[in-house]
Amino acid sequence: MADPARARKIADRIKVIVAEYLEFRVKDERLGFVTITDARVTGDLQHASVFYTVFGSNEDRTATADALEANKGRIRSAVGKGIGIRLTPSIEFIADALPEGAAHLEDLVAQTRARDAELARAAANAKPAGDPDPYRKPVERTDDDGVSVESLDEVDADVDAR
Repeated sequence: MADPARARKIADRIKVIVAEYLEFRVKDERLGFVTITDARVTGDLQHASVFYTVFGSNEDRTATADALEANKGRIRSAVGKGIGIRLTPSIEFIADALPEGAAHLEDLVAQTRARDAELARAAANAKPAGDPDPYRKPVERTDDDGVSVESLDEVDADVDAR
């Protein structure tokens, strides 16, 4: 088993090599606007999973998946030359679902903001039913002798003023 730091470095290098190869070397018209988002390598460095996204429709995604599968051997050869380890890992291309999940979350946030704004508009014009606050009663504080504390404070203030 390889060192996890080494596996991570190899995965990063595979991601860069695959992205450059797709951009400059693959001349397939089925290949859409593809972005390599991540690459992961198993602990024994024998298998690499490359995650990608495609900008466009479902037809563009399927065409890009077909183009990647058709060019998988050439891409693996370029990866083997680029990373320079004894055994070149097998490559698997996986469509990344991150953009769809992010779009769904953004839709949920927009709906929540709209509901919050609607509640704020409703609360701005709302008036309480009945008295403004029926539960608040003026509290008269007294000391142990039954004398009002407010009157004692006034006496203390008069004494301090003299």
